[in-house]
Amino acid sequence: MKAREFDKKFDSGEDISSHLDTTKARRPEEEQKRVNVDFPVWMVHLLDKEARRLGVPRQSIIKIWVAERLESGG
Repeated sequence: MKAREFDKKFDSGEDISSHLDTTKARRPEEEQKRVNVDFPVWMVHLLDKEARRLGVPRQSIIKIWVAERLESGG
């Protein structure tokens, strides 16, 4: 398929997913890197309590809070 035809399908709202090879697709700046952080036991208990309240894993709480702090500029 030529680029012009592809663009036309996309612009008209057609589903173009069958024309894409997503096997190697990546989001820039969204690659994962594992880090280890040690927290005091009392902090882990409070993180777990908040995670249960929200119905999400502890890791999600930590990621959200760190992201919010970084986006707010400190």
